[in-house]
Amino acid sequence: MTNALIADRDRFAAAHPERRRTIGGRDWGVVEAGDRGPVLLLLPGTLGRADIFWQQIEALRDRARIVAVSYPRDGGVAEWSDDLAALCGELGIARAAVLGSSLGGYLAQYFAAGRPGIVERLIAANTLASAGEIATRPPYSSDLDHGPIGELRAGFAKGLNAWAASHPEQADLVELLLAEVDGRIPEPELRTRLNALKRAPELPALDLPRERIATVEAADDPLIPPAMRDAVRARLRPAVAYRFESGGHFPYVARPALYTALLEEQLGLEGRGERWGDGEVRAR
Repeated sequence: MTNALIADRDRFAAAHPERRRTIGGRDWGVVEAGDRGPVLLLLPGTLGRADIFWQQIEALRDRARIVAVSYPRDGGVAEWSDDLAALCGELGIARAAVLGSSLGGYLAQYFAAGRPGIVERLIAANTLASAGEIATRPPYSSDLDHGPIGELRAGFAKGLNAWAASHPEQADLVELLLAEVDGRIPEPELRTRLNALKRAPELPALDLPRERIATVEAADDPLIPPAMRDAVRARLRPAVAYRFESGGHFPYVARPALYTALLEEQLGLEGRGERWGDGEVRAR
């Protein structure tokens, strides 16, 4: 049976292949779309390349300038923050709304703290407030430098397959993520992404007005438990806190229309589709 999500993502990837850019001596992947309106910088989590946001990119590309990235095979949060600033300079981007999910959400917070002049708006999604909270949790507790890659991939597969068993409606999403784990994200990049969060510096103080900060979470996120979600909101004091009742750790794939709606709101764009309403929470 054809996986509709993978087929749709692959169609997008063929039309919008990553462009390779050397920034800070590191090889980044970049997808650009749109040439007008507000700028949106998209930072994926551990299990996603730039095109993991394909549904939002397609929905917004005629109203916003979008830049999505895939991480290099070396460096970490501090180095990547410097690289993102350099990338914005190279692309002529003075100000951008920055959305990061999971690992990308941690990087987005670090970037906003160090480069508040670039960050027009911070959207920290399905993420955490301190990397110290995860060092003892699998797979971060493993030897990420030398442990067999098969064991790391098997660990991801175990968790993802358990999610598919309890959420059969998301089986296509799990298959898409398993493809990322099994090689679409090459081994050196996967190890580096895991190490980037395991060894991440603590987040500096954030000097950004709270009206320019939003958070995103899901009530059923298996990777970010309630205490971690609370810590993110307590640290950032967002003007708006979006809460999906369902969507797991990847609501931008599982609930794409509603995710696009929150981005429309944050970017000041007129909504064209699903709106936030019954069954979801948008706290101010």
